[in-house]
Amino acid sequence: MSEPENRTLNAILADQSPEQLQAIGQALAEAAIESQALLNEVLATANPGEGLTSNPDPFGVGNTYGRLGQSLASNPQALLNANLELWTGWISLWKDFTLGQISGAQDKRFSDPEWSSNPAFEFMRKAYELNSSWMMSLLDAAPDLSPSDKRKAQFYTRQTIDALSPTNFFATNPAALRAMLKTGGQSLVDGLRNARADIAKGGGRLSISQSDETPFEIGKNVATAAGKVVFRNKLIELLRFEPTTEKVFERPLLIFPPWINKYYIMDLREENSLIRWLVDKGLTVFVVSWRSADAVTRDFTWDDYIEHGAFAAMNEALAQTGADKLNAIGYCIGGSLLTGALGHMAKTGDERVASATFFASQSDFSDAGDLMVFTDPESLGSIDTVIDENDGIMPGEMMGQTFNWLRPVDLVWRYVVDNYMMGKKPRPFDLLFWNADQTNIPGETHRTYLKNLYGKNELSEGRFKVFGEPVSMGDISIPVTIQASREDHICPWHSIYRGAQKYGGDVNFILAGSGHIAGVINHPSAEKYQHWTNEGLAKTPEAWLSGADETKGSWWPTWWEWLEPKAGDLQPAEPVEDKGLGDAPGTYVKMRLSDIAQGKMPATEYSMPSKPDRPAPKPKAAAKKAASPKPKPATAKAKTSSTTSAKSKAGAKKPAKKTASQGKSGRSASSPKA
Repeated sequence: MSEPENRTLNAILADQSPEQLQAIGQALAEAAIESQALLNEVLATANPGEGLTSNPDPFGVGNTYGRLGQSLASNPQALLNANLELWTGWISLWKDFTLGQISGAQDKRFSDPEWSSNPAFEFMRKAYELNSSWMMSLLDAAPDLSPSDKRKAQFYTRQTIDALSPTNFFATNPAALRAMLKTGGQSLVDGLRNARADIAKGGGRLSISQSDETPFEIGKNVATAAGKVVFRNKLIELLRFEPTTEKVFERPLLIFPPWINKYYIMDLREENSLIRWLVDKGLTVFVVSWRSADAVTRDFTWDDYIEHGAFAAMNEALAQTGADKLNAIGYCIGGSLLTGALGHMAKTGDERVASATFFASQSDFSDAGDLMVFTDPESLGSIDTVIDENDGIMPGEMMGQTFNWLRPVDLVWRYVVDNYMMGKKPRPFDLLFWNADQTNIPGETHRTYLKNLYGKNELSEGRFKVFGEPVSMGDISIPVTIQASREDHICPWHSIYRGAQKYGGDVNFILAGSGHIAGVINHPSAEKYQHWTNEGLAKTPEAWLSGADETKGSWWPTWWEWLEPKAGDLQPAEPVEDKGLGDAPGTYVKMRLSDIAQGKMPATEYSMPSKPDRPAPKPKAAAKKAASPKPKPATAKAKTSSTTSAKSKAGAKKPAKKTASQGKSGRSASSPKA
């Protein structure tokens, strides 16, 4: 006889003995008790006003739909056509239902065989698909809707459609009903207990568990690549990883991860670690570990992230290795930061970066995907309110929720079904553990990202200011590799391609399979996905792809062929010097949001910056003329302490009046912010 999960609901129900039905009744009674306990706990722990504003519609969704209604009213023929298509669809649906015609489901949410074999469930599925298609078609019938309003209407209409899926309701989810019958009702009880645990975890709000986080510990079984903290200021810990080869390339590789998440996505496990793979290639790898915003860093700005982040790390990587130049990587928003920094360096004649690689990073935000929904004036005003209510910090919890709701089917409703309807316990998964390890962001830095980059597209249009002066991507003449992922929902590859066309030097564009994370972190040993390459940049992304060559597997080896010639000569490897700041992964990465909320602090032993190994060239005349008040001498704060030392080759270099690690204030970039 077939296993219960492969049988129809009617067959399973028909086989239930009186004892089994009685057990289900008892489980339902227990479930009612759990439901009451859940409600009581929500009322007891939640602050009714917490997280709410006086505006019941902070993102202006009602206004958008009001303008949608006006547009539809002004185009009655298009509205009539949409309704006729709906009516025709319903007629076809009733005909198919009457004749017993069965069609398979394409949507993975309806993979349970009951959705195709049971007439009642099949009718619900087809009706849902039909109504969903009609709701989205209404947006196409509103021709005079602004791009911003249409984008917002599409986003929230899709959110509504996904929420109303019959799979999201216990009574209309055959898999949940089957689990209840199979377990004698225990799955329903377990699901309510899972919900209670997530309510408790969220302090009265539902905080959906995507993974069992208990098996993971940073530095023990994730983020385990051997290395040391070689520099620390109030914003960053700079990690340097131990060599695994007898010889290393002379130019270090410096990685700027996004500060929206933590760096160890590049070092989850030994078998998929990008950091280990790069070290095994003979590279000296430095990685910036950003501090999650707290009372110390809440006021840091974008310029501070360049000065105390990008330039501080560059100064240390070069000073500690004695190299004349380095190669840099920027991942996601870390790449946007790196682009701005490189624009400033090009303007001031700073040539310390030999090449740059950008992972899933946007610089042109003219059509940057669903996150643009949050960049209209109403949404920005709501985000300003959130930041103000959180003492100048953009809460990591809200950022995590935002990214989850960009893919609600996979990152929200899937877990509602599995955890609460099916009663399953989340499985340990290192990627989802990382995804839930969120970070706070300084409010002003986040406002700059949304308003100036997303909202006004200043970076690609040459209007974005670094240290008070606009920078141009066209000035960046060093060779760059731009990587994008074909299914990336956060940084769409068409958007990244448009940005690639704005750089002033040689551009190597690589398109990888999969999405924002798996498209980037794809170790060659996994033999997964594919990537596309093409010589030069075509006028449009579609034209580029049509002429591109497809290669199976990871894009890393293709990129290494480009990067290796830029890494310099080989030299004997040396162990990482102990600066007295501890081993990798450091202390900043271990600070969780719950720790910060309790007032806990990471290590506060800050380094003095290493004396620059090679002073940067003098600023160009135009930048010099436009500069603000005369900076203080660089020697005022650039003294080397016992925690930082460098191999000095300064005698072989030409002196300059101001180092590239200095920002507009004249401070050394890596000096702690006062």
